[in-house]
Amino acid sequence: MTALIDLELPDSELARLAALHEYQLLDEPADDELEAVVRVAAMVADVPQATLNLIDANRQCQLTAIGFEPGEQPRSESMCDVHFLAGETIQIPDASKNPLYANNPYVDGRMGSVRFYASTSLITPSGYVLGTLCVFEEHRVRTLTERQMARLADLGEIVVGLFERRRQARLADDLTARAERAHKFIDTMLETVEVGIAAADETGRMTVLNRTARRWAGVEGDQTTPLEEMRRHFRLHRPDGSRLGPGEGPLAQAMRGEPIDHAEMIIETAADERITVIATGRGLYADSGERIGAVVALTDVTQDRIYQRRLEQAHAEVAQREEQLQAAVIELERSNDELEGFAAAVSHDLVRPLAGAHGYLDLLDEEYSDQMDARAAKWVGGALRAVERMQQLVQALLSYARAGHAPCQPGEVDLNGVVDQVTADLRTLIQDAGAEVTVQGSLPIITGDKTLLRQLLQNLVDNAIKYRHPDRAPRVRISCSVEPDGWHLTVTDNGIGIPVEHRDRIFDMFAQVDPNSRKGHGIGLSTCLRIVERHNGAIQLDDSPTGGTVVKLTLPLG
Repeated sequence: MTALIDLELPDSELARLAALHEYQLLDEPADDELEAVVRVAAMVADVPQATLNLIDANRQCQLTAIGFEPGEQPRSESMCDVHFLAGETIQIPDASKNPLYANNPYVDGRMGSVRFYASTSLITPSGYVLGTLCVFEEHRVRTLTERQMARLADLGEIVVGLFERRRQARLADDLTARAERAHKFIDTMLETVEVGIAAADETGRMTVLNRTARRWAGVEGDQTTPLEEMRRHFRLHRPDGSRLGPGEGPLAQAMRGEPIDHAEMIIETAADERITVIATGRGLYADSGERIGAVVALTDVTQDRIYQRRLEQAHAEVAQREEQLQAAVIELERSNDELEGFAAAVSHDLVRPLAGAHGYLDLLDEEYSDQMDARAAKWVGGALRAVERMQQLVQALLSYARAGHAPCQPGEVDLNGVVDQVTADLRTLIQDAGAEVTVQGSLPIITGDKTLLRQLLQNLVDNAIKYRHPDRAPRVRISCSVEPDGWHLTVTDNGIGIPVEHRDRIFDMFAQVDPNSRKGHGIGLSTCLRIVERHNGAIQLDDSPTGGTVVKLTLPLG
């Protein structure tokens, strides 16, 4: 008999039940690992029957069993309920002679004739008892050795470890989903708000440059430019027109730990426009206090300043309207304060999903990988993959933004050359999937933006391979014909297809036919639609005769 576990329940039965339900195991089928543990328990005890029990307020739920069909029983009829809260590994050689068990219906013949019974309590790391791993045999009186009892206790700990792993995986999935939703929200907000946002890491390399800031700088999605090089894009001046020197810009000041509050300056944009902005900036710090970068929010107040000057002029010329003009100035200043406060709030939490998750996980993986067991390594790997998925989402959103805002420069485009470039870019994906990308006939030379058309075909071929049918290798065929209404460029695949009921919304931002597949972000077809519309064309989906999808693009003849 093993020694008693020195266990004092840290809370009431209500707390134990809350812990049990938090694991979300009741009424769920057991996985193969749990079934294997129960089989091993029966083998260790050399008995024909074993079961894994969870005990809630009113019943005993058998997750899996050996030697009989698992089910559930009232807690009042459970043999395990007698001792399981004590946290012991016990055995009863002859239950019919034990006063605690003799009148149990599974012992006295009403529902069974159990004689030998042994169990070990399932105790969580927090000290809550969830149930038991028990072994028993009818009609036979016997006793387990100390070694057998010790192995039964070990198997109970393994069961709890499997429970805990499942719980941690579920929590990790929940955290990942919440992080992805937060990241999508932040990224969409950054690309929507008419406030320039710029952030850099501790090395001075840009990590965030939102749509408004990129438009002012005349750059397209490059968020890795060193701060020194950004000065030639952002030409900053003081309100009196004098040029700010090296190290005098708001982001450089914030990088030195100098807070920027409501600093007014003038930006000379890439389009040679001069706009007046209000800058708010802060250094970004890790929980340890280490500076990990800086962020600046720039609010365009050009029109506000123009309007304010006009109000001041009107006040000087028309003294009798002074009260109305003063009220307008106060309202204008209140509006500016709200905008600046909003920008500061955005900048405060901006770096968390970018610097925190990625930096610390990389550091953990690189410096402590040889000290982690397999389970810890798996958790770290899963978290890193989640961060990488967020980074992929950022890239997809940037591609979407470029497709909508990059200058469209039409010219002659050889579609054969574009297809060659696309297959070269996707060579690894094509080889890994065993895919075949073919061209039907010879593709023509059409009029369009070569970069955007390359992005368009690459997205379509990538989707065709990514959403392949599990029973066949991907086959993608590209063809083009001339019709009275324009060029008809067609991409046909043999993948899983897109149901008719989803085709009206599949081009919406973040729309996915099967979000649970986690194969994409629902941005690729939205980007394709943007590119086609910028060429004054049309895109539609149809079924492929051989299974899969046909994407039909109509582009103007010239």
